[in-house]
Amino acid sequence: MARKKREKREKISKESIKKAMRVFRFIKPFRITFGFGMLVLIISSVVMMAFPKVLGDLIDSANSSKESTVNDTTLILIGIFLVIAITSFFRIYLFGVVTQKSLALLRTETYKHLISSPMSFFSRKRVGELNSRITNDIALLEETFSTTIAEIIRQMITIPVALFFLMFISFRLTVFMIAVIPVVALIGIFFGKYIKKLSKHAQDDIATANGVLDETLHGIASVKAYANEFFEIARYKKNIDSSVHTSIKNAKWRGAFIALIMFAAGSAIVSIIWYGLHMVQMGEITIGGLLQFAIYSALLGVSFGGSAELFSKLQKSIGATEHLMDILEEETETVSLEKSEKISIQGNIGFKNVSFSYPSRRDIAVIKDVSFNVETGKQIAFVGPSGSGKTTIAALLFRFYHPENGTITIDGKNINDYQLSQIRNEMALVPQEVMLFGGSIKENIEYGKPGATEEEIFEAAKQANALEFIESFPEKFETLVGDRGIQLSGGQKQRIAIARAILKDPSILVLDEATSALDSESERLVQEALDRLMKGRTSLVIAHRLSTIKNADNIIVLDNGKIKETGTHAELIQLENGIYKNLSTLQLTAV
Repeated sequence: MARKKREKREKISKESIKKAMRVFRFIKPFRITFGFGMLVLIISSVVMMAFPKVLGDLIDSANSSKESTVNDTTLILIGIFLVIAITSFFRIYLFGVVTQKSLALLRTETYKHLISSPMSFFSRKRVGELNSRITNDIALLEETFSTTIAEIIRQMITIPVALFFLMFISFRLTVFMIAVIPVVALIGIFFGKYIKKLSKHAQDDIATANGVLDETLHGIASVKAYANEFFEIARYKKNIDSSVHTSIKNAKWRGAFIALIMFAAGSAIVSIIWYGLHMVQMGEITIGGLLQFAIYSALLGVSFGGSAELFSKLQKSIGATEHLMDILEEETETVSLEKSEKISIQGNIGFKNVSFSYPSRRDIAVIKDVSFNVETGKQIAFVGPSGSGKTTIAALLFRFYHPENGTITIDGKNINDYQLSQIRNEMALVPQEVMLFGGSIKENIEYGKPGATEEEIFEAAKQANALEFIESFPEKFETLVGDRGIQLSGGQKQRIAIARAILKDPSILVLDEATSALDSESERLVQEALDRLMKGRTSLVIAHRLSTIKNADNIIVLDNGKIKETGTHAELIQLENGIYKNLSTLQLTAV
C-alpha cells in the first residue's frame, strides 16, 4: 500500500511541475552564468550535429581528384572537435558553478526555514524525514541541475536536427528505419517499466532496513537491556533478504532485457545497413551518405533510448523539488535570524483563562481555563500527575504553541506583542532531558551567550557546581562531550545546562523536572546550583520530587489540565484528601 502511494505521488502533474518550477528562483541570482552555460550548450549541440555531415563529405571526397578538398574537409572536422572540446569545458564548468551556488542557497534557505518552523511542525514531521529532504532530495537536484537539464536540452536539439538530416539524406531509408525502430522501442518500454518497478521495490526494502538500523543504534541500550539482539538481527535480516530476492529477480530480468535488446537493436542496425548498401548499389546514395545516415541514426537512437532514463530522473527531481517546496511553504515563526537587541523586562507573568489542545489532538484539551500570576523574582512550582499539563504551561510561555483561548502576559503586556526572539532571549529553560551539542564543554556553555568571554564561561561553570568535574578532565573546558553529551553523566549534563542558563542571565527561568532523574549526590549539587540561579529571578518549577519545592512562594497543583489546589507547601500539606498531600505521602512512603 505504501509503495502504491509513493508511486502515485511521483507521477508528473501540472500542479507538481508548477510547484517544481519554483526551485528555479534559486538559480535566478546566477542567471547570467546560467545563460552563458545554456549558450555554450546550444553551440556544442549544434556543432556536434554537423560532425556526421562533414565526416560523410570527407569519405566521399576520397573519390575527388582534388587533394585540397580532402585536406580542407579534414581541417573542418578537427575544427569541429576543437569547438566541441572548448564548449564542453565551459558547459560543465558554468553549469557546475550555477549548480553548487544554487544548491548552497537552497540548502541554506531550507535550513533557515526548518529552524524557524514552530514546534507544531516538528510534532508532525519525523527528524529522519526532514534530514532526508535536506540531503537526499537536494542531492537529486544536484544531478538535475548539472547534467539532466543539459541532456534534455541537448536531446531537444539532437532529435529534430537528426531527423531533418536523415530525411534530407534519404527519405526512403528514413521510412525504412522508422518502420524497424518501433519494435526495439516497444521492447525497451515494456522491460524498462518492469525493471524500474523491481528496482523501486528493492530500494524500499533497503530503506526499511536502514530505518531498522537507525532505530536499533539509537535505542541500543534498550536492545541490550531486553536482550533482544536476536530479534533486531532477525528484523534487519528479513528486510535485507527481501531486498536480495528482489535484486536477484531484477538482475534476471535486466539480463534478459539486455540480451533481447542487443539482438533486436543489432538486427535493426544490420537491416538498415543491408537496405542502405542495396541503395548504394543502385546509385541512390553514396558511401559517405550512408555513413552520415548511420551516425545520425545512432545519435537519434541514443537520444530516444536515453529519454526514458532522463524522464525517470526528471520525475524523481520533480518529486524531490515538490517535497522541498512543501517544506518551504510551511508557516514559520517570526523569529529574528540575526542577533536581536536585548530588552528589559521585570518578569511578572500572568495566565488568564488559558485553554489549549495540541494541533495533532484538537479533541483533547490539555489545559482548561487556567489562570495564575507570578510576581517578579518569585518562585512558583507546578505539580501533578503525568499528563496534567505542567510541561504544556512552559511550552505556552515560550510560545512554542499558542493558546486557543485566554491570554498570557508578561509585565502586563500580551506575550504576542513582544518580538519572539527578544522575549525568548529573556527566558531560559533547564529541562529534564538535557540536549548537549557534540562540541566541547566550553561551546555548550557558551551557547547561552554566543561570544561570551572565557572569564564569563569560567564563572558560570563555577556557579553551576560544574567547575570541579570540568577541571578533572585532561582537556578541561575543551573536552568533547560526544554525540548529545554521551560522554557526560546525567548530573554533569544538568550542570552544564545550568551554567548555560547562568551565562544567559535570563529574567524568567523555567525548570522542567531538572533533578528528577539524578542520584542523591548529583541532585544536591544540581539543586545548590539551581538555588543560586533562581535567586532574584521569576522562576517556574515543574517538579516531580516535592522535596525540591518546599520553599516555593506558591505551588499550583494540576490535574487533568485544571488547577485543583494552590498554596505554599505548609498550606497544601494541611488539606485533607488533597492531591498534593497524597503525592507527598506516596513519596515519603516510597522513600
